Amino acid sequence: MKQTKSYIAQKVEEMKPSGIRRFFDLASSMEGVVSLGVGEPDFVTSWSTREAAILSLEQGYTSYTANPGLLELREEISHYMKKRFLVSYEPTSEIIVTVGASQAIDISLRAILNQGEEVIVVEPCFVSYAPLVTLAGGVPIPVQSLKENDFKIKPHQLEEVITDRTKAIMICSPNNPTGTTLSKAELVNIVEVAEKHDLLILSDEIYAELCYDEEYTSTAAINSAWERTILLSGFSKGFAMTGWRLGFVCGPEELIQAMLKIHQYSLMCAPTMAQYAGLEALRSGQNDVEEMKKSYRRRRNFIVQSLNDMGLNCHLPGGAFYAFPDITATKMTSETFAEKLLIEEKVAVVPGSVFGESGEGHVRCSYASSLQQLQEAMKRMNRFVEKHTH
Repeated sequence: MKQTKSYIAQKVEEMKPSGIRRFFDLASSMEGVVSLGVGEPDFVTSWSTREAAILSLEQGYTSYTANPGLLELREEISHYMKKRFLVSYEPTSEIIVTVGASQAIDISLRAILNQGEEVIVVEPCFVSYAPLVTLAGGVPIPVQSLKENDFKIKPHQLEEVITDRTKAIMICSPNNPTGTTLSKAELVNIVEVAEKHDLLILSDEIYAELCYDEEYTSTAAINSAWERTILLSGFSKGFAMTGWRLGFVCGPEELIQAMLKIHQYSLMCAPTMAQYAGLEALRSGQNDVEEMKKSYRRRRNFIVQSLNDMGLNCHLPGGAFYAFPDITATKMTSETFAEKLLIEEKVAVVPGSVFGESGEGHVRCSYASSLQQLQEAMKRMNRFVEKHTH
């Protein structure tokens, strides 16, 4: 029978595949590539954390947990957030353990958005934000943070796009892809805008443990911000647990309980063995986190200095594990630069354009690779830049 209509939802048909995955897949099909592409720690999950997961299997803990996660884990998350970031959440009603921070973002947006409501998305940003807003029936409104401001958003930029349909502001600090980290004063400015217009703040704090030059401030710890903040986080980056797919979302009870309905019907609960691993990571993993952070800080200093030395202007990122150099000296678009660099020198980076319009003219270089690999990548990249700028 001849097909006379599309069976695919229009919003899905119009959605572009992830630009990050495209370059990762291309790089993985080539030999000898040094990849600065995918944002994943090169450290292995700590042994004590892995052992806790193995023990949970040996003890037969293979059933569902409670929908919001093991109570023991939620209690440990509550304790950790209070001790580490000075924010308080009730473990029985204000925390959900999710399948990665990505699911936390998804259920947050689906819980708060009515059809056509707007979410301000501060760009450059992680590639999933705008698509997830769209899938939730909302309208993403991009606001471009600027290179000359070290990619820090200014309050007047938010004010300019707020309408009577605006529901929330989505931020990420430390930021993916720029590594920019917002200070307490800068967060206060964003909170004041949200309060003035009665908006929610979705604060992606997945890189909070990887903050190098100053103490990290959680958005929810700002005076009066707690009641309007949905805090999104997880174990992937700080605890080197990407493959475990374990995250969490914290917030006021009314919002969290709305998210729990979606979580119940769509996923039931996060994997049980991953939850036991997360419990151990919070209890004993802080020394491992600190060692990783020291290593990342050394690598950050090396890669930023190397990029600047080769003529690719790069600000010093305050957190995460990304450098975001300006490649306009080569007179290439970010996508052309990334493709040519991969083909000619076998170095994989991600075009800045996949993170939003303000990312054009930059590429994202992950320094979650060994120093030896970074040194080789910078040598090849320098050769490439010299060839295309002289």
